[in-house]
Amino acid sequence: MKKIIIYSGLVCSLLLGSCKKDLTSLNIDTKNPSNVPSYTLFTYAQKNLASTLASANVNTNIFRLITQHWTETTYTDESNYDLATRNIPQNWWHVIYRDVLRNLEDSKTLIPTDVLDAKQQKNELAIIDIMKVYTYHYLFTTFGNVPYSAALDINNTQPKYDDAKTAYAAMLSSLDAAIAKLDASGKSFGGADVVYGGDVAKWKMFAASFKLKMAMMMADYDATAAASAVSAAVATGVFAANADNASFGFLSAPPNTNPIWVDLVQSGRKDFVAANTLVDAMKANNDPRVSLYFTTDASSGYSGGICGEGNNYSTFSKPAASITDPAHPYILMDYSEVEFLLAEAAARGMSVTGTAQSHYNAAVTASITAWGGNASDATTFLAQPAVAYDAANYKKSIGNQKWVSLYDRGQDAWTEWRRLDFPVLVAPINALSVTPVRFTYPVSEQNLNKTNYAAAATAVGGDMVDKKLWFDKN
Repeated sequence: MKKIIIYSGLVCSLLLGSCKKDLTSLNIDTKNPSNVPSYTLFTYAQKNLASTLASANVNTNIFRLITQHWTETTYTDESNYDLATRNIPQNWWHVIYRDVLRNLEDSKTLIPTDVLDAKQQKNELAIIDIMKVYTYHYLFTTFGNVPYSAALDINNTQPKYDDAKTAYAAMLSSLDAAIAKLDASGKSFGGADVVYGGDVAKWKMFAASFKLKMAMMMADYDATAAASAVSAAVATGVFAANADNASFGFLSAPPNTNPIWVDLVQSGRKDFVAANTLVDAMKANNDPRVSLYFTTDASSGYSGGICGEGNNYSTFSKPAASITDPAHPYILMDYSEVEFLLAEAAARGMSVTGTAQSHYNAAVTASITAWGGNASDATTFLAQPAVAYDAANYKKSIGNQKWVSLYDRGQDAWTEWRRLDFPVLVAPINALSVTPVRFTYPVSEQNLNKTNYAAAATAVGGDMVDKKLWFDKN
């Protein structure tokens, strides 16, 4: 080894033209540049966010298992709510803060230098703020109180945790400010924006739709503020058709493929089958989406495995081929969800055009048609007494159908189940706990941010999975 080093040194001395005279340049890592374009960071943040929410990797995302849309075959720990063995809360926390929010913040810092056009710069900064609000929503609804106001200061390694209610109100104000700054006559990110291709008008519609969602998250603890936000969101203009849906389109070839394809097909894994909870509910109501959500089983019908137990992979239905396609997009928010939110707002007596029933019917129809069914399928489905809107129990009607419609969007399905209390999910017989209503805080926070962690744990009533969060009190 020593001879090789000496020989290399002699070569450098003799052939100065091919060697570096400035030895300090050897400290530069050419594969990790110190200057990165703001657009690269923005696209990377979008990709990381969509990939994390779409992922089927049990080290990070087990929400499809918690909501009993899928269940496991051989390894059943996660279906039985084992969050600790794989350190799932910590993995989720780190990827959201490090790979999404940090990249958004860095992109925001660089845009004033990278973008000279004032209108375009303003639009791009507003879009980043919208994405930050959207991303923080998933932290607050997963853990409760989390670092927000001091979270992205790299010089502060022990940020305080913000009260979720207070922070959520601040996030709503930030969203309002971003909406006000958007100018559809100007440009934005163009092709670097995988969701809307730089379409500022679409981003404004998305922001208003997400504002509607945030408003309904507040409805049980501040009905007045929620009603005001609903009216403002609708006035701004929310999704009006499936064509408005916000989706991140993956590519058909690696490395930017649908994470479900990566986790299930490319890896050759046979870890998941349909959960009997969802399949049985859909079959009982002759739901036309069952064939769009799942493959047929070994008997050419549709069936799901028992949640929390070992299940034979070949026996039961699996996620449909469309879902495991490498280019299958991830939906950040869709028209069906907006209509469900409007149905709930109407049921709560808030000022929206249309009735709760009309919005409910539109929501179910939008879901069915978005998945490949048709309007007549939806009409037949909604005509069934068990499916028709029940004004006497709007949470049950909306909750049950929203849970079905949010298939493939596990965290959102989990949040709406907690908020609306439907459907009734029974924990597996061998589960380590009740069905979780929050994630415990990461071990890294317990060790490295101990004082703030302890205060946050106390504030949410104890760092346990059965402690309901601020939006989940009724």
